[in-house]
Amino acid sequence: MAHRPTIMGTRHMVAACHYLASEAGFKILEAGGNAIDAGVATGIALSVVQPEYVNFAGVAPIIIYSAAEDRVFTISGLGPWPKAIPQDLFKKHYAGAIPQGILRTVVPAAPDAWIAALERFGTMSFGEVAQSAIDYAREGFPVYPLMSEVITDHEAEYRMFPSNVALYLPKGRPPMSGEIFVQKELAATIQYMADQERAARARGRNAGLDAAREAFYRGDIAQAIVKFQKENGGFLSAEDLADYRSGFEEPVETTFGDIRLYACGPWCQGPSLLQALNLLDAAELRALGHNSPGYLHRITEAVKLAFADREAYYGDPRVVDVPIEALLSPAYAERRRNMIRPDRAWPEIPPAGDPRKLAAERAQSGAALIPERAFSAPELDTSHVSVVDRHGNVFAATPSDGSYNAPVVPELGIIPSPRGSQSWTDPDHPSSVAPGKRPRLTPNPAIAIKPGKMKMPFGTPGGDVQTQAMLQAFLNIHVFGMEVQDAVEAPRAASYSYPGSFEPHEYHPGLLKLEGRIDRSTGAALASLGHRIEWWADWTWLAGAVCTVVADLENGVLKGGADPRRPSYALGL
Repeated sequence: MAHRPTIMGTRHMVAACHYLASEAGFKILEAGGNAIDAGVATGIALSVVQPEYVNFAGVAPIIIYSAAEDRVFTISGLGPWPKAIPQDLFKKHYAGAIPQGILRTVVPAAPDAWIAALERFGTMSFGEVAQSAIDYAREGFPVYPLMSEVITDHEAEYRMFPSNVALYLPKGRPPMSGEIFVQKELAATIQYMADQERAARARGRNAGLDAAREAFYRGDIAQAIVKFQKENGGFLSAEDLADYRSGFEEPVETTFGDIRLYACGPWCQGPSLLQALNLLDAAELRALGHNSPGYLHRITEAVKLAFADREAYYGDPRVVDVPIEALLSPAYAERRRNMIRPDRAWPEIPPAGDPRKLAAERAQSGAALIPERAFSAPELDTSHVSVVDRHGNVFAATPSDGSYNAPVVPELGIIPSPRGSQSWTDPDHPSSVAPGKRPRLTPNPAIAIKPGKMKMPFGTPGGDVQTQAMLQAFLNIHVFGMEVQDAVEAPRAASYSYPGSFEPHEYHPGLLKLEGRIDRSTGAALASLGHRIEWWADWTWLAGAVCTVVADLENGVLKGGADPRRPSYALGL
C-alpha cells in the first residue's frame, strides 16, 4: 500500500519534486494556462525552492507533446563549453581532472529553454509564469529537511567560494529545517527579466519574450556574468551568451508493446532508457515476478548493456557521429539481448556493441577502465516536473545544476551552469571537452504514449540512477499494472557497474544497490549470480524521486504520482 493516494482529476495535473513548485504550476493551470505555461512556472520555481540541486542559470532539458500538432518536441536546455576554452586545458594544467569552480562553466541554458517553450507552445508571459518563483525568492520559503542535509554535508565545498557562503550559509552555518531561506538577488534577477518583457509587450507577446531573453543573454545580467568570469579566471564570454539558443530537436523513440516511448537525444543519457527497454520482454518480466531475483537481475543486466553503449557512443550529436538509429534498432537489440545470461551477472561493464554492423560486441579499444575503490554519492543531482492539461498537451522537464561546486555571481544570486563536470578530458571520449561542444547530460525527461488510450510524462532526479528509476516505475505501471502512486513508491535497485557521468567518473564493477525494503533473500540470490550487493536505507532519496502524470484517455482521468523519497507532490483537479 502506498504512503499517499494517487491524485486523480479530470482537467489538469502537475507532479514535481517540491510541493511549492507544484503549487506554482497548479496556479497557472487554474488561471487558464496550458501544460507548457504550468511546466515552465514549476521548473523556474524548482530553481528557487530546491537551490541545492537546481539553479535558474543551469540546465533545463524539456520534452513536449503538442496536442495541436500531434507531435513530440525536445529542447535541450543544455549549453556548450565556451568558445575560448582550450581543449587541452584540464590535461595540461589539472592532471586530467575538471576541478570544482568557475572552469566548469558552460553557457547557462535554462532561461532560454523556458522562454523557447513559452514562445512556441505557451500562452502566458514570462512574468506571469515566473511570479511564484519571484515571490518564493523575495519573501523566502521554509527550508525542508533534505535541503538542510545536503548543504550541511557539503558545507566545506560551499566555503570554497565566498559568494556561496553569503547566500547558502546566511547565518554562518547551513540553514536548518524550518528556517526561512531568502534569495533577494535571485528575485531581482528574475524580476528584471519580467520588467524588460513588460516594457516590450506593446509590440506583442513574442517581442516581450525576446526582451526577457535579451535581458539575460545580452543585457545587464549577461554583463554581470561576463565581468565575474573575467575577474575569476573563467572563459565564458559575451559572445558565448549572445549567440546561445537551445533550439528544438527531434526526440529519439522506441516501442514497448503498443506503447511509444520518447526521450531526449544522445546529448543526454535519455536513449539509454529506450535501449534498456528494447532488451526486455513484458511477458518474460511478468513471469519472473516483480522484484524477484530473476527480474532484478534481468533489468540490471539490460541497464549495464545500455550504459556500455552510452559510454562508447553518446555525446553531442552536433559534434560527434552518434549511430542513434542503429543503437535503437530492434535487430541490434536482438543481438545484445543474447548477452544477458539468466545464471550469471556481468562482473564489470560489458563490452559495447557495434550497432552499425549489427554485432553484439565491438573490438575493445582504449585503456582499460580503472575501478575506484571508494564509493561516494553522486556529486550533483536535479529535480523534475511533469504536467498534462485539459487540451491533451504533455510537458516534462528535468532542470538541474547544484550550488556547491561553482561560485555564485553575487549581485545576481545565480551560478552559471557548472555542467562541464559531465564531460571527459580524454579527447577520444565521445563526451570530451571541446569549445562549443555540449557535455553529456544525465537529466532526461521522457514521455510514453499509447495512441488514444494513454499519455505519460515522467522523470526523476538521481544522476546515473535516473534512467534506472524511470525504467522501474514505467515497468511497475505498464507490466505489473500498479496504481501510479504505488509504482513510484515501490522499492528499487540501481547498478553502479559503469563509469559515472560526474567528474571524476567513478567506476564500481558489479556493484548493485538495493533498497532495504527488498527481501534479504533476494539480495542473497542476486549475490549468488555475481552481483556485488550493497544495501540502501529504506526510502533513500538516492534511489531517485520519480514524478509522473498518467492520462487515462479512455476514462478521461488524470493520475498523478509523486515520490515521497523527496518532498514531491502531485496536484490536480
